[in-house]
Amino acid sequence: MWFRLLVLPLLLLPAPALAGAKEKIAAMAPAATVLVVDAAGNELVAQNADKPFVPASVTKIVTAWLALETLGADYRFETTFYLDDHRVLYVRGGGDPFLISEELALLAPELVAAVGKQPLAGMVLDASYYPLDIRIPGIEDTSRSYNALNSALAVNFDTISAMRKGNKVTAAEPQTPVTPLAISQFRARGPNGRGRISLAQNPTVSLQYAGELIAAFIERAGGSLKGKISIGSVPAELKPIYVHKQSRTLAEILHELLVGSNNYTANQIFLEIGGHRFGGPVSLEKSLKVANEMLAAHDLAGAIHLEEGSGISRNDHFTARGLNKVLDLFAPNAGLLKKGKGASFKTGTLDGVRTLAGYANTAEHGPVHFVISLQSNNSAMRFQLLDVIEKEL
Repeated sequence: MWFRLLVLPLLLLPAPALAGAKEKIAAMAPAATVLVVDAAGNELVAQNADKPFVPASVTKIVTAWLALETLGADYRFETTFYLDDHRVLYVRGGGDPFLISEELALLAPELVAAVGKQPLAGMVLDASYYPLDIRIPGIEDTSRSYNALNSALAVNFDTISAMRKGNKVTAAEPQTPVTPLAISQFRARGPNGRGRISLAQNPTVSLQYAGELIAAFIERAGGSLKGKISIGSVPAELKPIYVHKQSRTLAEILHELLVGSNNYTANQIFLEIGGHRFGGPVSLEKSLKVANEMLAAHDLAGAIHLEEGSGISRNDHFTARGLNKVLDLFAPNAGLLKKGKGASFKTGTLDGVRTLAGYANTAEHGPVHFVISLQSNNSAMRFQLLDVIEKEL
């Protein structure tokens, strides 16, 4: 009996448990990248930790860190309005990623109060803060709404949401008026259909929809537009009559991003990093310059390679040890991540890529950072590995 009582405590010591967890992870996913680091910086599991992997949407953690450091948590995107002597309204986009219907409902009464309720003679949309030919690596011609190309002046994530039954097109969401362009786009889709249509493959159509929706909300607020909507530049002599600051802070937008994982939003934020530092027009080159300077300052130049800010590009490459450093830097903002299964985390998914990274609490070692990358389409496996980390480390 005394021998059994001696053996039992030995089996409960942390070292055997740690070895057992490592062996289990290796058996479950021998080719996977898995790194687990405790609060003191000790690596509890380090499997393929220096092997570069495609991060997919886990990239958004890096983008969020860069944005918070460059822009600040309280940063607010702006959309600027001008009015000339002929009552032509000029709208200059500032790349606001959350210029959605609910935001336009807040914006319109303030705008109408500034310009008055007399009919507007026209509306000119100025999207020159973004080059019209801007392209993000990994986002090609596609109808997927979450892959919309980026724009200085786009509404509802550069998509239209409506539904069609027969020849009738109606609103798919009560907060969004149905405009003439929305009707034509959904009629072109076919006799039945609902959901979102991406507009960003045609910047002219995208801007027309933004103008129509702004005009609809102006009308709801008691104003009106009698003239046409066109694309142009704000005359140099005009001064702003109203500057709308996004009601959401950058931190609030980042929380939406890290939970919802919209690629369009991620790259709007990423492009603003360079635009804010170097001025417009924005470009990937400007933002990558800022990002690479910051990564180099933290000895991450070789460990974190970015081509854009969402993770849609397969040419983004991280190492687990590199991403762990970013997790350490991002830790004060861990509350912005999605919560579940006892952890705060971000997932990443591309064909043949499943990633997971964030913060968890373990049974023996307390709070840890973790990075998991699988070259497979097994979405459940990354969470099974996290379960081992939490329960057996």
